[in-house]
Amino acid sequence: MKKRIAIIGSGFSGLSAAAYAAAEGHTVHVFEKNAGPGGRARQFQTENGYTFDMGPSWYWMPDIINNFFQDFGKQATDYLELISLDPQFEMVFSRDNVAIPRDYAQMKALFEQIEPGAGLRLDEFMEAAKYKYEVGMRDFVNKPCYSWFEFMSPKIAGSALRLDLLSGFRKYVKKYFTNPKLVSLMEFPVIFLGASPRNIPAMYSLMNYGGYALGTWYPKGGFYELVKAMKSVAEEQGAVFHFNQPVEAINCADGSVQTLLIKGEEHAFDVIIASSDYHHTETLLAPSLRNYDEKYWAGRTFAPSCLIYYLGFNERIPNLKHHTLFFENDLDAHIDSIYVDKSWPEKPLFYACCPSQTDDRVAPEGHENIFLLMPLAMGVTDDEPTRERYLLEMIARLEKHTGTINLLEKIDFKKSYCVSDFMQDYNAYGGNAYGLANTLSQTAVWKPSIKNKKLKNLFYTGQLTVPGPGVPPSIISGKIVASEVNKLNTHTYEKAV
Repeated sequence: MKKRIAIIGSGFSGLSAAAYAAAEGHTVHVFEKNAGPGGRARQFQTENGYTFDMGPSWYWMPDIINNFFQDFGKQATDYLELISLDPQFEMVFSRDNVAIPRDYAQMKALFEQIEPGAGLRLDEFMEAAKYKYEVGMRDFVNKPCYSWFEFMSPKIAGSALRLDLLSGFRKYVKKYFTNPKLVSLMEFPVIFLGASPRNIPAMYSLMNYGGYALGTWYPKGGFYELVKAMKSVAEEQGAVFHFNQPVEAINCADGSVQTLLIKGEEHAFDVIIASSDYHHTETLLAPSLRNYDEKYWAGRTFAPSCLIYYLGFNERIPNLKHHTLFFENDLDAHIDSIYVDKSWPEKPLFYACCPSQTDDRVAPEGHENIFLLMPLAMGVTDDEPTRERYLLEMIARLEKHTGTINLLEKIDFKKSYCVSDFMQDYNAYGGNAYGLANTLSQTAVWKPSIKNKKLKNLFYTGQLTVPGPGVPPSIISGKIVASEVNKLNTHTYEKAV
């Protein structure tokens, strides 16, 4: 039975859900509080010629992203010009730097040079990571996770030991590598999952395969090109988008959602899919109709927030790669500031993205576009003087690495973004940037449910539910929810938007 479906939010999970639901013939309307699609993956342009992606910048797991387009008879390359980055990224240490080459044979030789025997151990690590990737990203993550019985297939059950669900990632990495630089290189990808490598299951070595082995890519024009491409696919299926349309209330009766209140007007739908922040969505319901109370959310382990600076420089900056990770300081000390002290870090690590090294569209000729990101605890006070203090430190380290001076004087565009902005723009719980951390106790069935337990027609998708944070998992999340909605039997309202 065809349904009238409302999707709240147009981040990657909302775009995905819209495309899959519309492809089934349902009437799909997407309501977005901001002026354009993308959620955290929005983009903005400046009057003096810069184009900044506001969020994701690592195009990893290209096969998983391409699966979305293939489901609609397309290829990602029908919409995107993808560039394979070489080197994939550079990691800056207190002594020496390490750049990860695109070619695997060169990567293996690099590991061997840093630590004798590490080349062969990289083969062993990647072989195991490939297995986890193939099982994890094709079988494990495509479940609605109502029950552990969903994972009782012979393939998944037979893979349990090889998936290393109960092993810690750091201990697992140190079985293969002892050199601190190599350990940092292998631990870095799981930082995207929002917790210390000490607390992430070793199963997530699949991230190393999905990144290092499959390559680090860049869609020319910026990551926002993926947002535009997915929106085009959804519209081709019949989905309709409504921007500057914040949902103010979810009105319910008789065990189901009846209407959404949008700018003072009620609109009736058969099914609601909330791609908006899970906690925020539940605040739009009466307390008795929520899946989780405030105590539950306070007890979750969230991925970090972050301080971001979008910077334009009036000259090119030498010796800078597209992706650079500044790891001169201790990773654990920075992580403890996020999860233990919940304070601004004393000796931070940070990440610099310079897309103008690859793409001449994102900055005026002869200029540089740089995005600086420093992971940060949720809920900290992020006044402008504090933001500026950390900018000065990051700029000083950027100058040291690139051999330049007076970079502050060369800035011709500057915009900061931090905890309070995530709260304001995305209703993000505590100002988190990446959803729930993928710790073992917050995996699969132990994540917030994709279905409201008291309302038969309200579903949730995105980084706070299954399968978890990141662009490919969010795309998969939208597909899972659309499939679940398709199983519902419910009547169709006649009222028009």
